[in-house]
Order: sequence, then structure tokens, then C-alpha cells
Amino acid sequence: MFTYMGTAGTSEWALADVFGIVSDSAPDRDAIVWRDSRQTFAETRARTDALAAFLIARGLGRVGTDSTTPRWECAQDRVALLLHNRPEHVEALLGCWRARVVPFNVNYHYTRGEVTTLLHAMGARAAIYERGLGGLLGDVASDLDLLLEVDDGSDAEPIARATPFETAVAFGGRVASLPELQPDDRYLACTGGTTGRPKGVVWRQGDVFVAGMGGTDAMTESTVRERAVVGAGVWFPTSPLMHVAAQWTALIALNQGATVVLHDDSKPFDMTTILETAARERVTMMTIVGDAYARRMVERLRRGDLDLSQLFVIGTGGAPTSMDLKREIHEHLPQVMIRDGYGATEIGAAASGMLADDDGQQRFELGPNTRILSADRTRFLTEADDEVGWLARVQRVPLGYLDDPDATEATFPMIDGVRVAVPGDRARMEPDGRFVLLGRDSLVVNTGGEKVFVEEVEDALKRCAGVCDVVVVGRPDERFGQAVVAIVQLEPGSDADPTGLREGCSAQIARYKAPRAFLFVDRIQRHPSGKADYSWARQRAADAVAVV
Repeated sequence: MFTYMGTAGTSEWALADVFGIVSDSAPDRDAIVWRDSRQTFAETRARTDALAAFLIARGLGRVGTDSTTPRWECAQDRVALLLHNRPEHVEALLGCWRARVVPFNVNYHYTRGEVTTLLHAMGARAAIYERGLGGLLGDVASDLDLLLEVDDGSDAEPIARATPFETAVAFGGRVASLPELQPDDRYLACTGGTTGRPKGVVWRQGDVFVAGMGGTDAMTESTVRERAVVGAGVWFPTSPLMHVAAQWTALIALNQGATVVLHDDSKPFDMTTILETAARERVTMMTIVGDAYARRMVERLRRGDLDLSQLFVIGTGGAPTSMDLKREIHEHLPQVMIRDGYGATEIGAAASGMLADDDGQQRFELGPNTRILSADRTRFLTEADDEVGWLARVQRVPLGYLDDPDATEATFPMIDGVRVAVPGDRARMEPDGRFVLLGRDSLVVNTGGEKVFVEEVEDALKRCAGVCDVVVVGRPDERFGQAVVAIVQLEPGSDADPTGLREGCSAQIARYKAPRAFLFVDRIQRHPSGKADYSWARQRAADAVAVV
């Protein structure tokens, strides 16, 4: 294993090197638990090294990066991962990195055409996928040099020229040595595409380890080893690993020597199974995504028959979680610390906060490299500035968007000689040094010349009696340019009406922000990550009825 010294004396790490030290330090501890299977760190290390050797033997692992490579390019081979939550997903990530190959996530809910477009855009040379998802590769399989197929027990026909994943792992022992890794090796993650076409975010591994995977600038081999020996309990990322939030949570855990429990996302979402698994495995930390998870969690906790006494931290993120639901979770699990996290593929894990203040407003602590950038993107705001700005990160930020120099320069500009990541979220500094996250700029509704952040309106509506879930969008309006529209799912038996909800919302936030039209639906459509499907909401907004 190697420690690389970066600028200003900082230590830098390649991701697979970190896992190598951890697996040497805690070889017999469970690394991954999935369904009824368990495998130790030593077993996981052996399988990932074997996979790396197979990839190299099949001609992958080319590295052409040097100091002249534009930061939006990736001069390493890329491999698409089309997998549910299962041990092979984690093994594929670690095995690719160990071979100096760059894996990237593919959303298994995409259509065949979307998968084809994404793989071409990412420049994939190979794919590791489940047999039951192989049909999504039908239009692009012939363009790939290598197909590794995971047996998921489905009845789907295998792709004719695919190699079984287990055959690849069994082959690995025939290769004598693996390459030396570098912190300059690339990490590639595809954005969710919830507000536009997915993009490939390119990081240096040395940077993303610190920004999103639990590393520090001062980390040495000794500190990695010491953390691993102590361990960090049992972690349970409950959302799909195809999304960066769950992937990073799993890797933070593994990098500390924690056991990772994987929720089987190939089956319909079931909070009962999640909580029963957490109780059985004596989970110490778990993550949830917004009200879509929290509401069902509360419903199951009300039965009071689960022993979750070992659970001490619940991390929320990815979508807003209403204060009432967080408070009720805390009532059922008083020992639990509930932490709201803010992060993004373009910025890493940037900030965290506890329960809201007395005014109901959620405030976040600025991370050590998190800043609020002025609206004109020329300076960083201080506590004294009363201005809505842009949330940003300095130091340890992505290199850029894959093969997109214009988007790279826009999102990762140089300000005062420092490269900055500006993912598009608006925020406001508070006098105490914390900040209020207002929401994604691309979701702002401009109504009558006023900017309305939809997350603020959603939060206000969720506090109104009878509201189960809600998504807020804008629609064209002759008088105001855009009108604020709420798509609402009511609680069973609720008699809430549009006029009452508009008045209830206006009592909490400025009246111009309150929805002018409502549509009641049986269920709010959300992505598997728990994030709102704003494209669906905009389509439904045309049917909303204006409040008279």
C-alpha cells in the first residue's frame, strides 16, 4: 500500500488502496450483509482483486492521463454498472478501481434507448450487469468489448457472448500482480438527471475520498488502519447504490471498517422489511430519503414491536424530510440522533444539520470547505451579508463534466484563483454562521417578478393538516408569467381543500409563494431515490384547478 503526498503536505489515496488496508486490518469482520448472505472483508478483498485481474487480462485498465489532459476528459477505460443492491455491486466498484478501470452507475429504471444513449455518452468499453437487466443493453451490447453477467436467478436469457461474473472471479487467481494505483485515477458518477439530461461528473480519486467517502486531508496509513481495527458499527444505506448518496454511504462505512447491510431494491419498497432487517442486524446507522421513507418508517414504528436499541444515527438527505415526521421518529427512538445531510455528485458531502430551530427553519452547519457564493459569483458571502447566493465548495472538488468543457467551466469556475464547485443550489447565510438551503435554482418559479423556491412551499404545505405528500412546480400564467402549483396527496379521510391549504401555507410564508392552483392525486410519483419526479409533476400541473 502507498501513501501519496499531495499539495501542502496532504496525504492522498486511491480508493482501492484504502480498502486494501482496511481488509488487511479487519479481515474476519463482516463487510457486506445481503439477504441471508454474509461475506468478510478478506473474502470481499479476494473477490475484488480477482475481478481486477480478470479485467486486466481482458485488456482493460488503460491509463493515458498526464498533466496535459483537459480536466473534463477521462483517459481511462470505463465500465457501466447496471445492478441492483447486492454484493456484486460493491465488488464491481472496488474491482474496477483496483484494475485502474473507471466504473459508472446506470439507472436501472431507464429505458433501453436511454441506457444506450448514456453508455455511448460515457464512452463505455464494458458492462457489468444482472441477467434480468440485460435487455436494457440490447442496442449497445455489440458495441462493448466485454460483458460480465451476474446471475440474479431470473428467467431472462443470457446475452450470448457474456462471461458469467463468477467465472471472471474464479479466473482472477491466474494473474500474478496488480498495478500500482494513483490518487489521480478517476472516479466517475452519473447525475440522476432529475432536472435535465444525466451528466458524468469526473473526480480525482484522491479528492472524492476526502469530499464524499470519509477521508481527511491528513489521513495516513496508520490512521486508516487504526480506524479499521476499531470499526464503526453496522451501517444500512437503504436507497439504491445506483445513486451516489447510497454508494458514498456504503464506502464511508467500508473505509472505516464498518459492516454494510444492503437493502434488496430489486423488490418493491418495503419499510417493514427495512426496519426488521435493521433490528435483526443490530444496525447502528441508517439512511432514509425524505418523507417517502420517513412516513412509512413512522407507521411501522407505531407498532412498537422492534428492538432498535442499537440504532444511534439516522441520516436524512436527497429530499426534504418534514419536521413533524422527524420529531415522531425521535419520539419512538429517543436515543437516535437525526442528522440532515446536504451533498451532491458535484460537491461531495458538504453540510449537515440537526432538528429545526423553534421557527421551524432547517439550518445547516457549513462544512470546512463549504461556502456561500454571491449571486453574481464574484465573492464569498459572510454572516453580515443579507443576500441569496449559491452554495459552493472549495478544495477537493470535481475536475469537471465528462467531455463537456462548457458545462465544466460553468459549474466548476475559478474564483479568486480557487477552483469552485457550484452545483446550482441557492442558499442564504445566517448571522450565526449557519446557512439556510433554499433549493435548486432550476426549480425556482418566477411568479410576478418574485422568485419562489419550491422546497420552501413544499415544506409549508407538509405542515398543513391532512397533507401526506406534495410536489410544487410552476406552470405558465398570463398574469404572473408563472403560477405556483401544488400536486398534493392527502392523508386517508382528510377533508383538506385548496382554499384552506392556500391559507394555511400563507400563514407560514409570504402569500405570493402560496400555490395558486392545486391538483389532488392518489399518490405522488417519486424516483427510486425518494426524490420528487418534477417532470411528472409539470405534466400533471396542467390539470390543476386555480383557487378562486
